[in-house]
Amino acid sequence: MKHLSIIITAIFLSGLLSSCGVGSYTISSGKADVAGICFISAEKHDINVEIDGKKHDMETVKNKKYHKSRNIKKTAHNTLQVSPGKHSVKVWYNGNEIYSKLIFVSSSETKIIEL
Repeated sequence: MKHLSIIITAIFLSGLLSSCGVGSYTISSGKADVAGICFISAEKHDINVEIDGKKHDMETVKNKKYHKSRNIKKTAHNTLQVSPGKHSVKVWYNGNEIYSKLIFVSSSETKIIEL
């Protein structure tokens, strides 16, 4: 009889513990299928950018030292949105090609290219 009550208690407790809904959950933020490319230089410059054959006219972001209060959203209009993966990137300044490279951008990443 003692063994039967132990078995019933063990079954009850295992059923109670397995049904409490504990599991692993993941939370992600941002846009998973979007990445970005941003160009920085010592001074602001108008540049011509070609990514995978598509041309864009934009300006560089002035390279500044990191400050906690720096508002990164101010550079959003200088960031080109691309799909994650490999991209052929070429940059021209005053008609001269100053950057040409095949890069990889991960999902939700913003690749910063220093010119």
